[in-house]
Amino acid sequence: MSSNLDALYRQVIMDHYKKPRNRGLLEDGSHTINMNNPTCGDRIQLTFKVEDGIVKDVRFEGEGCSISMSSASMMTQAIKGKSVDEAIKLSKIFSDMIQGKEYNDDVDLGDIEALQGVSKFPARIKCATLAWKAMEKGLKEEEQQ
Repeated sequence: MSSNLDALYRQVIMDHYKKPRNRGLLEDGSHTINMNNPTCGDRIQLTFKVEDGIVKDVRFEGEGCSISMSSASMMTQAIKGKSVDEAIKLSKIFSDMIQGKEYNDDVDLGDIEALQGVSKFPARIKCATLAWKAMEKGLKEEEQQ
């Protein structure tokens, strides 16, 4: 990656960290999932509302590093309005990207693409994927109810 692109990606990550989107919790009819990364202390509480197989709303609370919290912000933006299947598919694409694997780049990842540089720092991959793993676990639990 060029240094200009690296700088742009850092700006996007810091923007989501300083001004997180969808921060807060949902109340009525929402499903809640709590996860943490004991290695570094990142923690997240994710609440979402699914109606007719569509993620109608999603919010998060938590604390952690800039990678963890900005990833949660980006993830909530990316899955809101998507079907459960689309959200889980997006999570798989994100997981492949963040691990430096080949991934379907036909899908517009938007701001999420700014996190692709994390693949160069294996210790930070868990930070970037925490919210996504919480989302997958929560959506699977929701489907089983």
